[in-house]
Amino acid sequence: MQRGNTIVKLLIAIAVIALIWKVGIPKLKELRGPGSTKSAASHDTSCVSAAETASEVWGSGLRNFVNPPYDMAAWDEFRNRTGDAISAAERDCRCNDDSCTTAKTAMSELRSLVSEMDSSIRSGGPPPAGLVQRQEQIDNAINAARDLVRQGR
Repeated sequence: MQRGNTIVKLLIAIAVIALIWKVGIPKLKELRGPGSTKSAASHDTSCVSAAETASEVWGSGLRNFVNPPYDMAAWDEFRNRTGDAISAAERDCRCNDDSCTTAKTAMSELRSLVSEMDSSIRSGGPPPAGLVQRQEQIDNAINAARDLVRQGR
């Protein structure tokens, strides 16, 4: 009977330790607040995700405005939607981490590209030089920001 009690006590102790490990430690990290590593990583992730979304909004509709004639009402709606997505990313990227700085730089370049495309469409001129390459650089910067988040930077 003594041996059975020891095994039961050992199983209870293991269960308590597992419960603390699975529930208690994450709760403590959550209670530590904004200064905790988990909160910072979540913030960086939201920044990079918002930057990815802005780039996807731009990339998903751009093909409609590569060749004239342009539907100006559709262009204005698309440009505004893209601008709103860029603004959302800029709001989410207010931290000073390398990942936020990299994503903010990508959004600045995307905003510049949208502005140049707007000027081009309104003037009836050709698309901005190196449009595809610049979009690729923006996407590469966002990927670099994602890698920096994984590194905790």
